[in-house]
Amino acid sequence: MCGIIGYIGKKQNVIELLINGLKSLEYRGYDSAGIAYLEQDKIKVVKALGKIASLEEKTKNLNILSTLGIGHTRWATHGKPSDENSHPHKVGHVTLIHNGIIENYQVLKEMLLQEGYTFQSETDTEIVAGLLDFYLKQENNKLKLIQQVINLLKGSFALGIIFDDDTNHLYAVRQDSPLILGTAENMNFIASDIPAIIKYTNQYILLENKDIAILSEDSIQIFGENLLKVERKLLTSSLSIEEARKTPYEHFMLKEIMEEPSLLEKIFSIYGFGTPSFLEKIPDLSKYKRIHIVACGSAMYAGLVGKSLMEEYADIETSVYIASEYRYQKNFYQEDTLVIFISQSGETADTIACLRLVKKLGIDTLALVNVYGSTIAREVDQVLYLYAGVEIAVATTKAYLLQVTLLSMLVYRTSIAKDLLNKENQEQIKESILHITKILEEFLNKEFRAEASKIIAKASDVFFLGRGIDYAISLEGSLKLKEISYLHSEAYQAGELKHGTISLVEEGTPVITVITDHRLMDKTMSNLKEVKARGAYNVLITTKDLIKNHDGIDLEIAIDEVHPLLQPLLIVPILQMIAYHTAKIRGCDIDQPRNLAKSVTVE
Repeated sequence: MCGIIGYIGKKQNVIELLINGLKSLEYRGYDSAGIAYLEQDKIKVVKALGKIASLEEKTKNLNILSTLGIGHTRWATHGKPSDENSHPHKVGHVTLIHNGIIENYQVLKEMLLQEGYTFQSETDTEIVAGLLDFYLKQENNKLKLIQQVINLLKGSFALGIIFDDDTNHLYAVRQDSPLILGTAENMNFIASDIPAIIKYTNQYILLENKDIAILSEDSIQIFGENLLKVERKLLTSSLSIEEARKTPYEHFMLKEIMEEPSLLEKIFSIYGFGTPSFLEKIPDLSKYKRIHIVACGSAMYAGLVGKSLMEEYADIETSVYIASEYRYQKNFYQEDTLVIFISQSGETADTIACLRLVKKLGIDTLALVNVYGSTIAREVDQVLYLYAGVEIAVATTKAYLLQVTLLSMLVYRTSIAKDLLNKENQEQIKESILHITKILEEFLNKEFRAEASKIIAKASDVFFLGRGIDYAISLEGSLKLKEISYLHSEAYQAGELKHGTISLVEEGTPVITVITDHRLMDKTMSNLKEVKARGAYNVLITTKDLIKNHDGIDLEIAIDEVHPLLQPLLIVPILQMIAYHTAKIRGCDIDQPRNLAKSVTVE
């Protein structure tokens, strides 16, 4: 969940390099930061609570020429955010940084306490440093030492390690937590993600589980679980430095929303959506009688939109599950079951755990992920990529939209295979594909009507309403508002609000309702009149053909109608924009909301 950067090379400005790398990883979410660097044959550590600016302030007068260092942004798990709990941790002759969670750290800590060790922090990470230092007294071979220690650990970890007696090398190892190695002339890196190193190189290697890497200024050696040297594929990232900058937009989130039309066009082109080649590029799911969709957060809400579409147009029973619950419940599978896993990063810990459980049972699996070569992408039977590029704002926007897009494609492909779409529907869908990106682009490039956000920003509670697929869409709209504006917000099925929760509606309470389904228009409008009678401020998000100047609506936001299979792709950006403008009015940290992390790699 945190950010890792490590460097060894001939460039001597290691502090500046580490700070810049950590800044590029701020989007992952963090509450403290720190670096360790080599200075005159000694490893020095500087740490700071809060933003990287605090760390920068502590290091601004350090005119150190150094060629080795590691840096880390921490998202608190074991122990509150503090200088002491920040990484790197140094115990004896070992300094390290760590992403992940060591589940058996307390047992290991008790053992080290009995050996006379004392600890300065509450973290599980410091225990790993202590273990390495303890066994270093018995085993000087660093490869064997690292293997010996990681075999004691239960949980997930990505480690960057420096030894006092071997400052010509930087060591790295991973288990169920992402870590890459970057390489360029006379310099090598470890990092949790490409943006940390893109200023210096776009060449990288993905480490496999239990791989141990030894980096020097001009070489990378990787050793597998049996400590035999292995070769891992050298990859090239398509990310550019420009993509990692928010210019000309004020926030990355706004930039990523504004990228959505071009990304829709891109993914339509890659998969040939609406063309004959589409039938070969998107799998036909018609052989399955039931589908499970497993995901977390926004990805799970994308799954709920997919469920509605899959059942409506492909006639397949579909259930959606939160990954953190799925692995612990009793699930019922048959040979005709498919499990779809959705994850932007492809490294979501709970989702990976569910995938491995399902694989053991021999059930077919499919994944929708954004990151090439990620754990989920490697381990599923089939993978479809989002091609969203790097998403830097913590709250997902473009990746969520492309998850819904791919689910729509799967539905369309399967409905064709099952001959469930008549010619008129197929023509409407093809027509929608031709025009949807232009519709969205024109809408987003207009001066967005922020009237709703001005009202919402003053509220203490906000409600989202919808029926059917509009309820599924509303769930993501509510989550987005919560994530970045810190307002209490809930989404309800429109007909359910009066069964208790309507008691919370009072004068001025914002109620945001999504209506795109013609069949449910009148029923939902009746619910809006119910909340209006209790003083609600009603915002209606709908399509232009459904605007009828209804009584009781304070503000209408409407967009062009397309085929219902694709209509969510036009509604979701409106909800994202409302959340964005509300957070901006409230002065919130939009790209890096408090307490949140981009890639949730711990369970």
